[in-house]
Amino acid sequence: MAYRVFTDSRGTEWQTWDVVPRFEERRLAERRTVARQLAHTDKRSNERRVLSGQRSVLSSGLRSGWLCFEAPGEKRRLTPIPGDWHRCRVDQLEEYCASATPARPTIRALSPIDVN
Repeated sequence: MAYRVFTDSRGTEWQTWDVVPRFEERRLAERRTVARQLAHTDKRSNERRVLSGQRSVLSSGLRSGWLCFEAPGEKRRLTPIPGDWHRCRVDQLEEYCASATPARPTIRALSPIDVN
């Protein structure tokens, strides 16, 4: 993962990095052969994997990754990732940022400090 910090022409400092999602869970597809399944039927009777939390589903445009731009109070995503983003001039990086799509704010749990 490459990472850059730049200041745009308005004086806003942006942190920029590429995000490349990992492949779907390894065990999503069945890997066992029929003979192995028959030999291990007792092990297959219960689901032993523990899933916690929610797994987000990526839209087709984000599956190959995106370039993330983050400034205080704002986050943007650009897809596909430009091949030269980690070494291009700042004015080009600012153009990429301007053409990026604003990301929806994430919902985070309130800490006891936030509640008071």
